[in-house]
Amino acid sequence: MPDHVHMILTPQIDEERREVISLVRIMQSVKAASARAINQELRRTGTVWQEESFDHVLRSSEGLDAKVEYVLQNPVRKGLVADWREYIWAWQRQDQPV
Repeated sequence: MPDHVHMILTPQIDEERREVISLVRIMQSVKAASARAINQELRRTGTVWQEESFDHVLRSSEGLDAKVEYVLQNPVRKGLVADWREYIWAWQRQDQPV
């Protein structure tokens, strides 16, 4: 999306600490790495992402299916493409096996 990102992920285990890697830690890493790359590409500096994020913990595969469908349909709802498979940033595109 031009102004936000949707991610569906499964946190991993930090073997050294013997704990699930927190969503805060994951988002800090994602935002830092992507902001650096975006600023480098655009030849600028400064803030890219808002500090906050809106997260939701899924507890069932049914909930996961609904969220995946929501994420895939988002560029369609925004009028960016007619079909989600046309959106180049979707992790599953028409030219890839579904």
